[in-house]
Amino acid sequence: MFQGLSPLARDAKAWPFEQARALLARILRLRLSDAERDLASTLINAGKADEAFKTFEALQRPVLLETGYGPSGLPHMGTFGEVARTTMVRNAFRALTDDGLPTKLLAFSDDMDGLRKVPPNVPNGDELALDLGKPLTVARDPFGEFPSFAAHNNARLRAFLDSFGFEYEFASSSEYYKSGRFDAAMLTALERFDAIQKIMLASVGEERRATYSPFLPISPTSGRVLYVPTLERNVAKGTIVFEDEDGSKVETSVTGGRVKMQWKPDWAMRWAALGVDYEMSGKDLVDSVRLSTQVCKVLGGVPPETFTYELFLDEDNTKISKTKGNGLTMEQWLRYGAPESLAYYMFQSPKSAKKLYFDVIPKATDEYLQQLAALPGQEAQQQVGNPAWHVHGGQIPNHGSPVSFSLMLNLVSAADAGTKEVLWGFLSRNIPGATPETQPLLDRLADYALNYYEDFVKPTKSFRAATDQERAAMQDLLAKLKTLPSDANAETIQNEVYAAGKDAGFEPLRAWFQALYEVLLGQSQGPRFGSFAEIFGLDRTIALIESGLKGELLAA
Repeated sequence: MFQGLSPLARDAKAWPFEQARALLARILRLRLSDAERDLASTLINAGKADEAFKTFEALQRPVLLETGYGPSGLPHMGTFGEVARTTMVRNAFRALTDDGLPTKLLAFSDDMDGLRKVPPNVPNGDELALDLGKPLTVARDPFGEFPSFAAHNNARLRAFLDSFGFEYEFASSSEYYKSGRFDAAMLTALERFDAIQKIMLASVGEERRATYSPFLPISPTSGRVLYVPTLERNVAKGTIVFEDEDGSKVETSVTGGRVKMQWKPDWAMRWAALGVDYEMSGKDLVDSVRLSTQVCKVLGGVPPETFTYELFLDEDNTKISKTKGNGLTMEQWLRYGAPESLAYYMFQSPKSAKKLYFDVIPKATDEYLQQLAALPGQEAQQQVGNPAWHVHGGQIPNHGSPVSFSLMLNLVSAADAGTKEVLWGFLSRNIPGATPETQPLLDRLADYALNYYEDFVKPTKSFRAATDQERAAMQDLLAKLKTLPSDANAETIQNEVYAAGKDAGFEPLRAWFQALYEVLLGQSQGPRFGSFAEIFGLDRTIALIESGLKGELLAA
């Protein structure tokens, strides 16, 4: 897949490659002796990565990248972002190592957590409330479709990830605990209880210190996850004693899923038990990463290579909250923009806070299309720095789009194209050989443009009359356009538009283009006017300008 890219990947500046290099350094440091590491590095730097990885048996175990998901609710934008970004790091790592070192992405569901509250967006909330405190794999499914709430949300998660083509392995916390995969780590945690408790107590308030325990037993009577003190510990037997909800003292084994850990120690235990090599998380979890790192070391594990990304903001620059419902949902983005445009937005500056609201979709879409169009003609070194390379996992798609999203929006607006068939009428007449079959991305963009126009552009359109200066310039432009052949290309038309603006004394020329958009399209921004006129049709563009000068657009 990435044959021959490794020398280029060593110097690539894109952040996934920076992460991939740090991850490779970790693998070589932890799995090889100093002499072995020197030899492996020499081979890799000489472009012989495949030979390096075949030489050392310790490098045959897959490099484990992990993402976490809390199935107390449905998959959301953060879920997509974390898996998409981790996949980008994984693909960069594959390119860096010439795909010679196996990798695995584990999508881990924390489905043994107790149900803390009933989500507001589920049916039969009163019935679900009866299961508060029970593990999510025990709480009933309010939708009545699966054996448990976790089973429902896990299925949604997998369908969600599958729809984007992510390559991953799904993991269930309940299954891992109950199958014994965490037993050894849980017994180690019991043995080192005091050291873990010391780390965690320093991070909680005085009131919580009195009852805090890294162990959360499952009540044998109610089935609930209990946040109660650990009264006694028996390392030899592998048990703890706690007080059940009825006041009785219960001794239970910490293995076999009878006890789970508080989430920060749980995160650390998972790192240690599974040997997680890489995991990213949001800025709001910086302190959690610090604590989990300490606990992981206490458990005898090596914390993974970590990466902290910034959180998204809404249109008012306020942190997005699932509870508040501000910002965008996955469904909303995908109504107005392609999944690729969302992946592009996730790629861009992950360490910078960015606004996540409807108005970012057209810009993100057009920037993605520009990068995609540039990708095939770039040198390999440029390609690995191109966001579209990361969006598509190193594969170069066969088709881009000959039309920008903003141009499509303006075609819908000017032509009053209420259906995709009308819109394709313009596209097919002006793009040789273009059909929905030959231009699949363009066909999808048509759907997104129609949706976006109907919901956001149309309700806010506001035409105005031209000023005297603008009127004179538009009349001059009309005269210039009428001298052109009907099949004039975008560049020829654009030159005439520039000339009319310059002759009329517009400074800067941006004000001239803004006037065209406001008078003719009822909005302050638009695509390159020449491109719009070429696809819309020169005769229709002339008629549109005449209508604008007569005040017919404003009156309508």
